[in-house]
Amino acid sequence: MAEVTEDASFSGEDWYGDELADRHFVRCTFRDVDMTELSSRNAVFEECVFGNVKFNASRHADSAFLRCQFLRCNLFEAEFTGCKLTGSVFEQCTLRPLRVTGGDWSFVNLSDADLRGVTFSGVRMREADLTSALCDGATISAVDLSGAHLTRAKFNRCDLRGSDLTAVQPNEVEFRDAVIDATQALVIAQALGLRIG
Repeated sequence: MAEVTEDASFSGEDWYGDELADRHFVRCTFRDVDMTELSSRNAVFEECVFGNVKFNASRHADSAFLRCQFLRCNLFEAEFTGCKLTGSVFEQCTLRPLRVTGGDWSFVNLSDADLRGVTFSGVRMREADLTSALCDGATISAVDLSGAHLTRAKFNRCDLRGSDLTAVQPNEVEFRDAVIDATQALVIAQALGLRIG
């Protein structure tokens, strides 16, 4: 049984290097908490607020951050493997270099985020909000971006191979020197109104 903590507030605490396993936090608030090098496994954070929290070099596996708010948090070198972040919002956060492998980031709000050089691999990001996101030099491979909001996003020099680009409107995004595969090239050509002979 997971230990459940509800409606609690944590402020200025030192969780450096802690290990969170099978913990469940509901509607909790974390402010100025140091979670540097923290590791979580099968932990769940539901409708929690993280304000100015340090996630530097933290590692998260098979954990969930559902409908959470991340405000001015630092995720430098953080890693998420098989995690679920559906409906979470990131505002004014430091997100690079971030590494995400697998999991579900659908409906996540990353609008205006600086995602240069980050890695998203095999992630579900259906209807994610990447409006005006700066993703230059990122690896966004085998990612489900169907229905994603991509207006004014920049994907210059990105590795986009294997990702679902059906939501891309070529006249609304930048992707100079991005790497795509043949199937994606057909999708982009069709979006441009071209006919393949």
